[in-house]
This record gives sequence, structure tokens and C-alpha cells, in this order.
Amino acid sequence: MTEEEYDALDEKWTKNPPKPGPNGTGFFLQRKVSLAAQSTYSITVDSITADYLFTKAKATHKTPADIISDMVQEQLAVTI
Repeated sequence: MTEEEYDALDEKWTKNPPKPGPNGTGFFLQRKVSLAAQSTYSITVDSITADYLFTKAKATHKTPADIISDMVQEQLAVTI
């Protein structure tokens, strides 16, 4: 980040700080809702699977979702 970019962001957030609002109108709740909308499905896995996913994700610097996506893509490639 350059000095000019830093100054611009500093000025923006100093003059317009995020304000919490009632009934879901605040910055953080709107962000939470937006992120939740991006992840359409939720799955439950056992502890062994979760440990594997987190260990593999940490080792490869990916997210658990990326690991699962890679595994699914590999399986689809095998079946085609």
C-alpha cells in the first residue's frame, strides 16, 4: 500500500466511520449476511474428517473449502 492509498483510506474511515445500526442495518451485520449468502450449503463432518481438512488446508495454504473443491474436481475428472 502506498502512502497516498493509506492517506485516502485513513481520511475515508476517519470522516465516515462504520456505525452500528438497529435491526440489521449496521455495517458488521450486513457484512455477515453478505458472507452467509455466498456460502449456500453447509455440511457436517466427523472430527477425523475435519482434522484432515484443517491439516491439509494448513499444509497447502488453502481453505478447507478449497480442499473439498479440489477433491470433488478430482473425482469428477476420474468419472468422466
